[in-house]
Amino acid sequence: MASVSATLPHPCSTAAVHAARERGGAMVALESSVLAQGLLPPFNREAATRMMDAVAAAGATPVVTAVVRGVPSFGLEPDDLERFLAREGVRKVSARDLGIAVADQADGATTVAATLAMCTLGGLEVFATGGIGGVHRDAPFDESADLVELARTPVIVTCAGAKSILDLPATLERLETLGVPVVGYGTSELPGFFSVTTGLRLTARLDSPEAIARAWRAHRALGRTSAMLVVHPPPAEHAVPVELVEAATVAALRAAADAGIRGAAVTPFLLADIQQRTNGRSVQANLALLENNARLAGQIAVALQS
Repeated sequence: MASVSATLPHPCSTAAVHAARERGGAMVALESSVLAQGLLPPFNREAATRMMDAVAAAGATPVVTAVVRGVPSFGLEPDDLERFLAREGVRKVSARDLGIAVADQADGATTVAATLAMCTLGGLEVFATGGIGGVHRDAPFDESADLVELARTPVIVTCAGAKSILDLPATLERLETLGVPVVGYGTSELPGFFSVTTGLRLTARLDSPEAIARAWRAHRALGRTSAMLVVHPPPAEHAVPVELVEAATVAALRAAADAGIRGAAVTPFLLADIQQRTNGRSVQANLALLENNARLAGQIAVALQS
């Protein structure tokens, strides 16, 4: 007789996602680019496990979004997950690239912007990520597609703020201009991704998943069609001092400029460089904040059902 576990779908599979839809269960979208382009092995595997386990522990189903051989997918089969973790032949896909990846029958790992677009396609209301993109330092014309997608996609997004390599004051200002509410969870200021503090004050703070769910319902009842960005500091025991992060970031930006790194290659280069300059502290903070955000997203998804 087969064991019970052998008859159950893999927790990140499309079958598990379908089962959650059928029973009306809480679900949380997770991006796949952090696994295929962001964190290097073996940390990307650890991130996948910790995020999915955190969502499940909160009572929700993790939904990894991706384009799998040209098919927009909600959930990854074990073999597909392994291929994405191996990072071979997997495109980095933003919102603008989804149609091309589908037409080319390619494997595509979804960024924040693409995952937001996938949330619209799949009817997902809650999304957990590490940090959003934003306005780049010393290049105000260079702005992540994440911001525009946040402005037009009604999804709750949990994150640790914008990536520390960005111009954080300018990014916060752009979010205000675009009409995206930024809510601090357990904080009254914008976190610095790897760091707890930035000194950038927020206009709203909510300290429970239930309060966030109430605010979200009010947001939607008023006809607002933007996302709500819920920023959650990394766990204090894993956070990196802001001074160390800033020094490493400035040095990494200089190294990227010297090496002629541009475009989509900049962020992965900078994060890897900062990891070296912080003696690995940044990657441990990244893993902790990804898990933290996934857990909170799961709790919010469950609260939305009550």
